[in-house]
Amino acid sequence: MDGRQALALAAGGARRAVVLKFGLPIAAVFIVLLIILGALSGIGGVSSASAAGCGEWGQPADDGENGNGQKGDAGGGASKELRARQVTNAKIIDGVAKEGKLPGRATLIALMTALAESQLDNINYGDRDSVGLFQQRPVAGWGTKEQIMDPKYAAKMFFFGGDSGDPPGLEDVPWENLSLNDAAQKVQRSGFPNAYGPKETQARSIAKEAGIDLERSGENHPNRPGPSTGGSSGSSGDNKGKDPDEPPGDCNTSGKPGKPGEPFHDGNANWPDKVRNPRSTADAIKWAKAEADSHRANWYQKCLAFTSIAYGWNYSGTNYAIDHYTDVMPKEMRHDGDRNPPPGALMFWDTGHRAGHVAIYVGDGKIASNDIGVIGEISIVPATDIETKWNAKYLGWSPPYYPSGG
Repeated sequence: MDGRQALALAAGGARRAVVLKFGLPIAAVFIVLLIILGALSGIGGVSSASAAGCGEWGQPADDGENGNGQKGDAGGGASKELRARQVTNAKIIDGVAKEGKLPGRATLIALMTALAESQLDNINYGDRDSVGLFQQRPVAGWGTKEQIMDPKYAAKMFFFGGDSGDPPGLEDVPWENLSLNDAAQKVQRSGFPNAYGPKETQARSIAKEAGIDLERSGENHPNRPGPSTGGSSGSSGDNKGKDPDEPPGDCNTSGKPGKPGEPFHDGNANWPDKVRNPRSTADAIKWAKAEADSHRANWYQKCLAFTSIAYGWNYSGTNYAIDHYTDVMPKEMRHDGDRNPPPGALMFWDTGHRAGHVAIYVGDGKIASNDIGVIGEISIVPATDIETKWNAKYLGWSPPYYPSGG
């Protein structure tokens, strides 16, 4: 809920109270004052219509290694007691995967799923009749409550499903060609279909503590995809056999690829004629730096909105940053893997989650980015921080082109 929404709710309650107590004339004056305050609160803020484009909760769209999505210990993560139970349950799940000769990727999907459903804790309650690690429902055919509360049984059902294929387990769906998040969703059929991807970092951390090899091959899956991240891929049959978390293969590859962590250097800006923005490149960079100096916490999960507003638009016209690069940006404007962006360029990363990330290159190897320094604020940081701190994959850069911006 943003400030405007909170104000609207407050105004509604206050309006009724004032009308009852003081009558209509004073109520009218009070409402006018609320409207003025609401207008003032929007100065320097961000339009609520701006595309967020930066995923779910976290760094970015991730609960982190110890996070459980709720308040836990002083570090904001799971308590020691919960962590111990998570490690124990992770070992049980991995043991079932090994018995079924499944690769480590299957274990990773199961851990992410259980973290999203139960915090990887064998709880005896849930939505309606859901219980256990995976919040499986007796009424949906997953077994009796007593069976589902057995972590080993629950894991077997998650991986292999019912004998008739209903409910389906992971092995009943073409999970090898899906992203981690989408593979989990195929089994769970959740009302929150993007809940699993944000749990990858935490799942990997627990697996490491449990001594689980998430990169192992499985005898049933010798040609499994390589290591990948948790975002929704939207892969199609044309990408069969390809890591579904890789960006589409029809991008321009004329750039100069570098290795993750290598520095970025300034290139020469030569924007196409159709790249026209209300604010010039120099003024956009100046505005972005001033926003960083202000330390205003206006930009949580609003990477794409930030870049468009820096260039003078009210909104970008695209819902997700990664879509702006792969779908909206013309092929001839995409410079895949090129680590020599010109100042003012938009730089894009695949964070392993649906939205991806975008920032403005301000020169000298640095970017203006939200959430990377202080959550919600704009920071000027080395462009390599997105790779090294968020373990994101650099996709490339493009001119600041917003064909649907407004």
